[in-house]
Amino acid sequence: MNTPWLTVVGIGEDGWPGLGVAARSCLEQARTIYGGPRHLAMLPDAVAAQRETWAQRMGDDFPKIRAAGEGTVVLATGDPLCYGVGAKLLREGFDCEEIRFFPAPSAYSLACARLGWSLPEVETLTVHGRPLEALHPHVQPGAKLVVLSWDGRSPKAIAGLLVQRGFGASRLTVLENMGGEREHRIEGVASNWSCPEGAVLNVVAVECIADENAQVLPRVPGLSDDAFTHDGQLTKREVRTLTLARLLPIPGQLLWDVGAGCGSVAIEWLRSDSRCHATAIERKPERIALIEQNATQLGVPRLQTIKGIAPQALSGLKSPDAVFIGGGLTTPGMLEACWEHLHPGGRLVANAVTLEGEQVLLKWQTANGGDLTRIDIAHAAPIGAFQGWCPLRPVTQLVAVR
Repeated sequence: MNTPWLTVVGIGEDGWPGLGVAARSCLEQARTIYGGPRHLAMLPDAVAAQRETWAQRMGDDFPKIRAAGEGTVVLATGDPLCYGVGAKLLREGFDCEEIRFFPAPSAYSLACARLGWSLPEVETLTVHGRPLEALHPHVQPGAKLVVLSWDGRSPKAIAGLLVQRGFGASRLTVLENMGGEREHRIEGVASNWSCPEGAVLNVVAVECIADENAQVLPRVPGLSDDAFTHDGQLTKREVRTLTLARLLPIPGQLLWDVGAGCGSVAIEWLRSDSRCHATAIERKPERIALIEQNATQLGVPRLQTIKGIAPQALSGLKSPDAVFIGGGLTTPGMLEACWEHLHPGGRLVANAVTLEGEQVLLKWQTANGGDLTRIDIAHAAPIGAFQGWCPLRPVTQLVAVR
């Protein structure tokens, strides 16, 4: 076990008086302290350590921190492991056994304390350096959201997003500079939000209330086909739901959507959990534009798109945990290449709607195993004065686990 040599201290708006005895002691004994100007200004003159303001790119200072060794302290806002520098240090290769953490209450904890909300019952989100559209999957009737803002304009932008989705009746509470002498609270309704800009340091708490015309988009697979902009290349709702059930979206795992069309499968994979990752591979530039448009409108702008022809375009990509082949199935070597790239335990799902595609699936399944399923869907439609069944094209689906 490594001996901790680096200390990360979370500090709130109450500054030095709000720190515990152990955290103060580390700062008093430190040789070098890294932090933002606001944090460093909170330290009393009695703290004699050399003070280093973060570089424009925080990561540029990490080699200096490692070289400085024992006696180095990093100041962070609130809880360093809650969207903070502590989490960034660990992602950049620092070992948790090398670091002592002294967290202060996170902005989420403080907000819930002010509002009387139970923290496990709210969605904790951030738009700090992240697209506002990432909030879309979390805007649901009755949901409670606590959102870290990017700046003083974020509350107005969040109110605008809620109105756009038909959640204009939602109640917003903006909590500025929590824990300090300048703490301030602003309340209102999204549809008539009138505060153009407030304090840079703020958190927005949202009670989501749906209007009659609200666009309700559940997190579970099965969005309406109308939710996507497409040119006809779309895995239909029922087939898409069954496809995602076999792909098994798991937090932290990566999906390749090969021949992605409008990106519907990759988008629903990402909507299932904010920790999922996906790459959509599509050869037509106009469809790449559709994928990116759909990803933004449906709240998953993090979807990666690759313009190229598979299987050649797969070379050099990070290996996936699941692959869906929705287009290009009859391309020579497509199934084999996707299979070879899969991690052990990874799932391969391929859908065919043509006889030629079925032949490819049958041949591959005979040689390699897996399950073949026939999916037949029909919708009721008028036939004169009566109704009858209008069948969709049957789909043959291959599912294999490596």
